[in-house]
Amino acid sequence: MKEIDRILKEAFEKGASDIIICAGSKPAYRVTGSLVQSGFGIMEKNDCKTLLYSILTDDQIRQFEKELDIDLSYESENISRYRVNIHMQMESIAAAFRPIPVKIPSIAELKLPQIVADLASEKRGLILVTGPTGHGKTTTQASMIDVINSTRKSHVITVEDPIEYLHKSKLSIIEQREIGIDTSSFNSALKHVLRQNPDVILIGEMRDIESVATAITAAETGHLVISTLHTGNTIQAIDRIIDVFPPYQQQQIRTQLSLSLAGIVAQQLIPTSDGSGLIVAVEIMIATSGIRNLIRKGNSAELYSMIEIGAKYGMISMDSSIADLYKRKIISHENAILHAINPENLEKILTK
Repeated sequence: MKEIDRILKEAFEKGASDIIICAGSKPAYRVTGSLVQSGFGIMEKNDCKTLLYSILTDDQIRQFEKELDIDLSYESENISRYRVNIHMQMESIAAAFRPIPVKIPSIAELKLPQIVADLASEKRGLILVTGPTGHGKTTTQASMIDVINSTRKSHVITVEDPIEYLHKSKLSIIEQREIGIDTSSFNSALKHVLRQNPDVILIGEMRDIESVATAITAAETGHLVISTLHTGNTIQAIDRIIDVFPPYQQQQIRTQLSLSLAGIVAQQLIPTSDGSGLIVAVEIMIATSGIRNLIRKGNSAELYSMIEIGAKYGMISMDSSIADLYKRKIISHENAILHAINPENLEKILTK
């Protein structure tokens, strides 16, 4: 067994959500949100290079030495698949590993509301999954694709960097394309995707103006598009999309987005009060006529009020979700306030 596999095996046994390898430190594991040291020794520069180069192909080594960063997937036999980022720090190679479960969890297993599965049942439109890095966006995306795969005959094309969850075609036909292996870039893949006869397009991440524009256009032309953004809540996601474009295009994009958006799921993982793991808090925005009108007019400040009164459509605000978790004694008061969008307002709700 490779040394890296021994480290990953210990991390798996400890239930680690992340593994960090860095010169000058022992390999470290993130367990229920906290960093703990491994049972291995302190890594020197050469140790890190030998360890991490052992999982790279010759082409990946050349790419890494040119760009000094690389994202890839790695499968440790009989343990798990991993999403890996290898990078440089202080002239030394370092890495972060995140295990990817072999089984794609269901929406219910993720403790997400049913409306998330309902969104996946849409035939067209743009669905965004947002949240901080490491808070389960990719897993939610995969679960939504699995809903589609299990319930209808669709042609699904994913563009990912790297591929994390592996989908096996059920009712649907699923093609998964990895950046650097199956296509040179997101822009290259998305330039041609509409000619590949998809019903559903998953874009691993909308990174720039080209990917955002393609996602909106695809949604406008009758496709279901699922993608992610690194924003803390649903309103920030809308503002981020608009702000990607130059001022002279922003009104046009507001109009297009108002017509093409199906819904936004914002999520964050919060440590449970008993220390047993993490629980998801979620904000849902559904593109009702009122929401579409506010997006078109650029009245982002009023969207939160629409979310608060939109329960009959399945909408919920992040702070309401957090308050519910606290009242059910799943999370602590400290973590509730720490993860709130509006801590002062949430404090008032919690003390009622």
